[in-house]
Amino acid sequence: MYQVGDLIVYGGTGVCRVMEVGPQTGGRLYYTLEPVYGSCRIFTPVENSKVLMRPIVTRQEAERLIDEIPAIQPEAYYNKVLRELTEHYDTILKTYNCGELLKLTMSIYAKKQEAETQKRRLGAVDESFLHRAEDLLFSELAAALELDREQVQPYIAARVEAARRSLPQ
Repeated sequence: MYQVGDLIVYGGTGVCRVMEVGPQTGGRLYYTLEPVYGSCRIFTPVENSKVLMRPIVTRQEAERLIDEIPAIQPEAYYNKVLRELTEHYDTILKTYNCGELLKLTMSIYAKKQEAETQKRRLGAVDESFLHRAEDLLFSELAAALELDREQVQPYIAARVEAARRSLPQ
C-alpha cells in the first residue's frame, strides 16, 4: 500500500502524488491522487486491478536507463494498416514501462528522421504516439531525477553526449 506523499505511476495519467489514503462510501480504502503535471484529483480503490499503479523509477534506475541510450538500436516499425500500427504502439505504450517507452520514442524518432531526409512528414498516428510516449517517459524521469519536465530532454542529451565522448574511439 502506498503512503501519503508517495509518487506513483497511475496508468495513462502518468506520475501522481498520493494525497490521501482513507475509506470512502462503502468502507473500501481509496487513494486520492493528484497528477504531478495536471490539475485534477483522482479517487481510486487501493485494490484497483483495472489500472496499473506502481512506484516511479528510482533516481539510479532513471540514470541507468539514460546511460543505456547509446547502446539502443531503434528499429522503426512500419505498417500501412493504421489500425495495426495503432495497436502495435498502444500495446507498448500501455506497459507504462520506462524502458519500453524509451525504445518506442527512439523508434518513432528514427522514423521521423528518416521521413525528414525524404522531405516527408511523420504520419499523424506516429506523431500522436511519439508525444504520448515522450510525455509519460519524460514526466516519470523528471520526477525520479527531481527536475522540471522541461529540463529532462536537455539533461538526457547532455548525459548521452558525455557517455559517447567517454567511449573508446
